[in-house]
Amino acid sequence: MVSHKAKLAASVLAATLAATSVSASEVNLYSARHYDSDQAIYNAFTEETGIKVNLIEGKSDALIQRIKREGVASPADILITVDAGNLWRADQEGIFQPVDSETLNSRLPDTLRHPEGHWFGFSQRLRVIYYDRSDFDPAQISQYEDLAKPEFEGEICIRSSSNIYNQSLLASMVEHHGEEAAQEWAQGVLDNMARDPQGGDTDQIRAVAAGECNLAVGNHYYYARLLNSDDVADREVAREVGIIFPNQDGRGVHANIGGAGVVATAPNKDNAVRFLEFLASDTAQQIFAESNHEYPAVEGVLKNPVLDSWGNLNIDDVNVSVLGTNNPEAVKIFDRVGWR
Repeated sequence: MVSHKAKLAASVLAATLAATSVSASEVNLYSARHYDSDQAIYNAFTEETGIKVNLIEGKSDALIQRIKREGVASPADILITVDAGNLWRADQEGIFQPVDSETLNSRLPDTLRHPEGHWFGFSQRLRVIYYDRSDFDPAQISQYEDLAKPEFEGEICIRSSSNIYNQSLLASMVEHHGEEAAQEWAQGVLDNMARDPQGGDTDQIRAVAAGECNLAVGNHYYYARLLNSDDVADREVAREVGIIFPNQDGRGVHANIGGAGVVATAPNKDNAVRFLEFLASDTAQQIFAESNHEYPAVEGVLKNPVLDSWGNLNIDDVNVSVLGTNNPEAVKIFDRVGWR
């Protein structure tokens, strides 16, 4: 006859195995990427591996603080966000653990990943210059540095200094030119603004089309979305605005990333690593390009007609981790010059 203790032990074992089984078939993502197209990546991962993706979305800083509050009990396996500056902030808070994956190390350029494997970049986002096709000669400007020239006074639309994309662009200027020159550039751009900083990247493009400014700064994929929009008015905006990829004769256009890392307390680490490796697969890389017009991180993956039409670009090959380490100085520079 089986004793009560034996039955209890068997029940506990069964429950443990059941919990392990459930855990073994799931991965929990905390994502600051708010793109419907990412769901296609999650679906493809589940179809290939059988691992269910549980998704929680929020702003990057809010997700970082949530993981910290949850502590060792956090269900988060992976934090996904945009911009190396945000990944750096998360790493500074101890959110990530190092991952040593031959797949990730071989497929992703070392310039797009943390030197010690704390996070990895899976898509590239280029910060470009937009111009009014009807009122501006693009031959006048070829590099970011030109935006600070006095002849462009009153011609530039750009976002607030609180925007991480602008912080990382300035962080790259710090890296390439030093703090003093970066501050002079920020002051010059501020002096050339056509209006107070406002709106998102798409708003800057619309402002150029509306004649509010001749020049604007934004990420490339916002323009690609307008070009491919189902809305005729959006496509008309894109037709009135041209795109410049700066510094093609020098260091190359500034690139940032969409990236992710395994959370330090991840309950499903193996599944989390498999998910990161899937993000580096041709399947996921193609979805990044086709669905959201981001440049693949993996060399040789097909892009899409819009990206292909822009040709082979010279992209700044500085390790994007410096965009994080230089972020505090970039923020201080913005404050010193009064760029709000």
